[in-house]
Amino acid sequence: MSALMEAVRAGRTGELPGLLDGMTDAERRAFLPELKELRKELRADRWGVQARRASPALQVAGAACQTGAAAVANWLASADMRWWQAPPAVLIDVLADRESDWLADVVHRLAQRPPSAEVPYELMAGLVRLSACRVPTTQAYVEGWVRHIGSVWQRGDTVLARLRKDPHLPQLVAALFETDDIGGTLQWPAEEGPNSWTGALAQLTAEGALERGAMVHACVSRLLRGGSAADHRGFLRLLKTLALTRDEERERTPEWLALAADAPSVVAGYAQSVLGGLALEGRLSGRQLAEMSGGVLFRTEKKLVRAQLVLLGKVMARDAATADELLPAAAQAFGHEDSDVQERALKLVERHLKKAGPETRDELAVAAEQLIPTLRARAVASLGAAPAAMEPVAYEEVLPPVPEPVRLAPVPESVAELAEEVGALLVTGDDVAAFERTLDGLVRHAHGDRDALVEALGPVVARLWWVTADDERVRESAYFANFTHLHLVLASLLGKVRTAALHAAVTQGTTGQTCVHSALDRAFQARIAEVAFRMRTDPLPFLLSTPTWSTGLLEPEDLVERLIEYRRLGARPSDADFAQALLRVRRGDRAAAASAAERAAALGTAEGTRLAQWLTSGGPQLPVGWRRTTHARVLVEFDQLEELQDDFPREFRPLGQPVSVYRERWYCYHWDDSIRPHWLALLPERRELVAARMLRDLSTVAVDDARGAAAVLPLLAESGGEAGDAVHLCVAYGLGARHEEDRLAAVDALLVLAARGQLDATLLGTDLGQLVRDGVVKPLRLADSLRTAASTGANATIWGMLRHTLPLLLGDLAACGPEGQAARSRGLGELLAVAAECAERSGARGELPHLAGAAARRGSSRLVTQARRLQGALVEGVAA
Repeated sequence: MSALMEAVRAGRTGELPGLLDGMTDAERRAFLPELKELRKELRADRWGVQARRASPALQVAGAACQTGAAAVANWLASADMRWWQAPPAVLIDVLADRESDWLADVVHRLAQRPPSAEVPYELMAGLVRLSACRVPTTQAYVEGWVRHIGSVWQRGDTVLARLRKDPHLPQLVAALFETDDIGGTLQWPAEEGPNSWTGALAQLTAEGALERGAMVHACVSRLLRGGSAADHRGFLRLLKTLALTRDEERERTPEWLALAADAPSVVAGYAQSVLGGLALEGRLSGRQLAEMSGGVLFRTEKKLVRAQLVLLGKVMARDAATADELLPAAAQAFGHEDSDVQERALKLVERHLKKAGPETRDELAVAAEQLIPTLRARAVASLGAAPAAMEPVAYEEVLPPVPEPVRLAPVPESVAELAEEVGALLVTGDDVAAFERTLDGLVRHAHGDRDALVEALGPVVARLWWVTADDERVRESAYFANFTHLHLVLASLLGKVRTAALHAAVTQGTTGQTCVHSALDRAFQARIAEVAFRMRTDPLPFLLSTPTWSTGLLEPEDLVERLIEYRRLGARPSDADFAQALLRVRRGDRAAAASAAERAAALGTAEGTRLAQWLTSGGPQLPVGWRRTTHARVLVEFDQLEELQDDFPREFRPLGQPVSVYRERWYCYHWDDSIRPHWLALLPERRELVAARMLRDLSTVAVDDARGAAAVLPLLAESGGEAGDAVHLCVAYGLGARHEEDRLAAVDALLVLAARGQLDATLLGTDLGQLVRDGVVKPLRLADSLRTAASTGANATIWGMLRHTLPLLLGDLAACGPEGQAARSRGLGELLAVAAECAERSGARGELPHLAGAAARRGSSRLVTQARRLQGALVEGVAA
């Protein structure tokens, strides 16, 4: 072995420059085959002792022995070299004898790599110095430069001192403004001074090292470009530190106007303050201020809108001649979604109306038609607006179309098509229709031509862990803990699990589970395990339980036809598959059930007789249920349902056993949200049973600020059977969820229930009132959900709920003393605002308990103004 290769294998990196010096290019290239072979060895055990020892030396030797710039760059930045890199100083040493143009080519190729390649900045900067080339301004180089400059705690100097020494300061600072997601760096550290980026850049600008006009322009342009919140905060902080003069601010008036209208709140607020200062000094024309108002007054941030109205008032008070131009601009707020904003705008217009000319007054009167009814009635007297029509407009509730279940498509005829669907399902996994269709396809093709199916599935499953893992480790995987859903069936097909283990899963089941979900999971897993076992021992021709519809519902005639085909083939049904078919078969249509029962009874088979009895035993039943409050949660318990005990396999009987808050564990390993749609498809005509077992999970989105559990709510609303306490409580928790996507899912479920005529507005409204009283649901989150639902046109529906929610909260407010009123009133004004808007639009009338007391309170808080607005709407009954 040569001295060079011995040093590389031993990891003696420091010896390599001396060994490589004096070698010709040809001599260096001669070592490349050995170096590449060593690289292949180290890849096989990337985290081993040998790899950690030899990899840095291998990186140095390979870079020195390559002769092409592209090859060297690829070698240095390759993924397998990333973890155990050589010191940059050594790499620079062995490359220092190359030509400048060659070094420049290497460094620019390295700089083009993404930051994830983790090419050391010290290496790139050293090559720039050696080659005297132009400095790269790529994202990787700039981010590395920023980290290098910012690591002053290791060196004892400051950011300002290090920037002063940098020969490429202007070019890299200019690139800073073009680099994505770099603004967060400019906020560190929080205090200003020579050790902060903003303080250092401002000081260098003041000294003339950086051109001031270019810096200001770059800051403003970066804010206009948009980006992450950290970018906005960082570059805005720099802009403020630069302390623009009034002349510099005025030169950029068009940019401030654009930022005030469209930028995020923090940037828009700054632009608004700059424009406000210019306006009050007379440096902003009335036309420009009106243009600014048009952008700001329709923003959702009430703080910005209120500030804009105040600014308009100040300008008109200083210069009455601007009224004709600014009053119509202020009147644009008449159409704002928030009634408080509308009232502020009306007060402003009323205050300065006498300064306006006749044409402006006419324009304001027309604009007043956008006001809410109570304010519009006031505008009739103050602005001369046209009174509302004497005959109230007939209100029409708008609800979404009732979702129609989708009939499952036939199983793919070829194994190639089925393999494609298996691949897609392995990626998604939570679509019930796709899963059931694919599962039935696997069963059918395994029965018809198992070898062809296995061959087609080979490329699809090639990268799954149990395919590539050691056979013995997979075969001994106890209780298939690492297999989920479709994986167990595929593993059975490919011979990756023992027949004895499959048989044990069928005979023993999962009796160790004691959590509240175990009944659902045991039934689901029992069917999968039995299908996998029968594939190995006695393949089924097809599944009896494959649903007809996407909700999991199975038409009785379809099940009868399948039993007829089973009898013709002489096939023995799977117990779990037949039990699942019974739970899915539609019994709600009694005429269809009776007709199918006659045909089933005529089959003369045990399954036909059982199906006939099942179909004629009546519609789907629910056990006796009651509510239980535990740890601030309202949950539902159920008694035993005898119908699901007799003649059902052992793993299915827990579905009808009691649901208890205290007897079953609520915390378990069923954390995967994608399994819940499959649980709903177990009992497509008894969603209350499923909802009761998922209720604790759904409550976490409101109580514990968890994310994602409410995604199942639209499917729960589309499922069949009674929508009782459990379903309505699930929706109630979802409406109070912490995260927006969960609240939107709850809104979808609410509207679907309403469209299907299954929403009990009294029940849901009362539940929400109680949950808000108990602190489980926060009023502001609930108001956001209900406002979203009402915006679709469901005003009467939402009012029907709130008329039962608000009396509970208003009653508590009236009963508590002054000390508790602040806590009780928090967020209540927003709920009253939603209720008032719904009442106005739907033309609701009548009295609301405790509302008069809230409306009679002193002051002009959100709660008081909205209580008065709601009271006025209920008295006047004006439909908008």
